Amino acid sequence: MTKGTLLRSDVPVEQTWDLRDLFQTEEDWETELVAVETDIQTVTKYKGAVCENAKSLLECLKAKDALQERLMRVATYADLQMSVDGTNPNYQANAARVGSVLSNVRSSLSFVESELLQLDSDTVKAYINEESELVDFQKTLTDILESKPHRLSPDVEKVLAAFGEVFDSPYMIYQRSKTSDMKFSSFTTDDGVEHPLTFNSFPKYEDSANTELRRKAYDAFVGTLQQYQNTYAATYATEVKKQVTEARLRNYESVTDMLLDEQQVTKEMYDNQLHTIQTELAPHMRRLAKLKQRVLGLDKIQYFDLKAPLDPDFSPEVTYEEASKLVLDSLQVMGSEYMEIMEQGINNRWVDLADNVGKRSGAFCSSPYGAHPYILMTWNNSMRNAFTLAHELGHAGHFVLAGRYQRISNTRPSRYFVEAPSTMNEMLLSKHILEQSNDERMRRWVILQSLGTYYHNFVTHILEGELQRRVYDLAHQGTPITAKLLNEQKVELLTAFWGEEVEIDEGAGLTWMRQPHYYMGLYPYTYSAGLTASTAASQMIQEEGQPAVDRWLSALKAGGTLKPIELMKLAGVDMSTPEPIRKAVAYVGSLVDELEKSF
Repeated sequence: MTKGTLLRSDVPVEQTWDLRDLFQTEEDWETELVAVETDIQTVTKYKGAVCENAKSLLECLKAKDALQERLMRVATYADLQMSVDGTNPNYQANAARVGSVLSNVRSSLSFVESELLQLDSDTVKAYINEESELVDFQKTLTDILESKPHRLSPDVEKVLAAFGEVFDSPYMIYQRSKTSDMKFSSFTTDDGVEHPLTFNSFPKYEDSANTELRRKAYDAFVGTLQQYQNTYAATYATEVKKQVTEARLRNYESVTDMLLDEQQVTKEMYDNQLHTIQTELAPHMRRLAKLKQRVLGLDKIQYFDLKAPLDPDFSPEVTYEEASKLVLDSLQVMGSEYMEIMEQGINNRWVDLADNVGKRSGAFCSSPYGAHPYILMTWNNSMRNAFTLAHELGHAGHFVLAGRYQRISNTRPSRYFVEAPSTMNEMLLSKHILEQSNDERMRRWVILQSLGTYYHNFVTHILEGELQRRVYDLAHQGTPITAKLLNEQKVELLTAFWGEEVEIDEGAGLTWMRQPHYYMGLYPYTYSAGLTASTAASQMIQEEGQPAVDRWLSALKAGGTLKPIELMKLAGVDMSTPEPIRKAVAYVGSLVDELEKSF
């Protein structure tokens, strides 16, 4: 039997992140958690006087920012604990306590936005002329004023904010179940080897060159998902119902309109991403599937074969240390300030690499304001891990720069832009490896990795986005959201995308259970928007050099001070038309062309 998954307590410390950079001890965290709740009064003392004059407005907004920074730290600490070991009862309790505090703070501070809604644009301008520091809050104030048509009465907003912990519970239940309750059975291959299976280890089986290993891992994985499908469907249906109810209360035509308004994205921009990629990318992806079927000698290509390596005999392994050097070398073009951040991330334990029981699946970068980012991933010595590392370091670089140049209230841009800095790093890593190697086989391998990035963002996530679009439309019509419906819709959209080239089985319909993004609003489709922008901007960097780099860094430093379409224009990319999307899709097609010629 292969070695089982480690307990968190057995993981080497060098494979873990260092939470002492947030709080030296859990007792320090405990003290601050209590203090944050006590210090709500530093903001509530302005109740009834937020807009009394320019000075009062400025002091209230600064006090709110200061409290939010402290709150973000205590919440991040508890969330990071849960992310690395969701089975730990102490971490579960800490997360629950933070949830209660967050709900209390939201409710207590809801008066601020309610009072700000009493302002008009002329008064805001006058106050800014009087107190120059209010310039930092100009976009915040403008956004709030633009939201007036969808705001409820102050009392109702306070009640809704008080229910924050309850409203967040579908996501909490989903995550808690995945990390704490869902256990996968090991499976045995024909050679007699027993293989352990977890959410985190399943991707390495998906990527295996061994068809038997892929199939048996898939069957074991799907078998466990089936046992939880009705519970997960009910949890997701609750999330959707919550959003439908809120959209109606706030006088939006639909949930989609409400969530796009939050992202400051037009319906046209949203539809461009979903429609253009699904219709124009599908033929290229089907060609790739047929190529994979031919090269691997498969009678037919099934859903679990889609991530099988095209060149299974060439699978370069890489240690974390080797990958770190490679990533750092690839990002030199971004300049000294950016590189200093990257080096700190690599060398100062910002990254948690371990695979242990209870660890959250996937990868993410958490960036608490005023502290350094934290990156979670699971290292399997695969070169693909190097691309994941580059991706998450892209998020880290973005939010360190935004935090360095902006106030906390101006740090986060629309989700429409968030995945651009991360995928930019992946593009630069791909180009660097291609430039450094004369080995045609390595070049082919890197092209496959690049296609893996596009597959992840332009296929996996765009089809998640399409499922969301369908679910919201059905829910708006009053259709109950059940496991049967979700499975059928997922199979239907996968079949529409892959056509007759790929056999889509019932197990593929369960893949909606894998991702937490469905609990994060319209997040999935934004991955494709970010990669569209980074594809265009990376080509500009290659063609123009420093001017394009400077534009990109300016966009990162701008944080959330601009709407997403303006932010992307600052970086030199115009997303008001489908043209950048078409160019990115065409680039994917050219990669498939090159692969077809090489086999």
